Amino acid sequence: MLGDSEAFSGFAVKDLDQAARFYRDTLGLSVSEDVPMPGLLRLQIAGGRDVLVYAKPDFAPATYTILNFPVDDIDAAVDALTERGVTFERYAGMDADEKGIAPGPPRIAWFTDPAGNILSVLQTD
Repeated sequence: MLGDSEAFSGFAVKDLDQAARFYRDTLGLSVSEDVPMPGLLRLQIAGGRDVLVYAKPDFAPATYTILNFPVDDIDAAVDALTERGVTFERYAGMDADEKGIAPGPPRIAWFTDPAGNILSVLQTD
């Protein structure tokens, strides 16, 4: 029934302006307010998919990974994000190197957006 639908994803944040700055300036994504409903941001993700971001009055950050960014070189990606002020998370019971990269497979490193939502970069090969 929905096999031909162009589904999209979305998630909440506390502050749209802060989210726009982070996703645009820190992560380098294309961020647009040109969306069908006011009060939303559109993150334009490689591969042609959009992700909508909205402010939620009773916001609580997701306790799971909301976006995964596959990269060719996780060490380079972690270094570049660290230079932009991103801090990588370490979770109890999970091994990670000095940069915060878990050995995998896949090799993965988690970080949060300003709202506390969990994101990752990962290298599958």
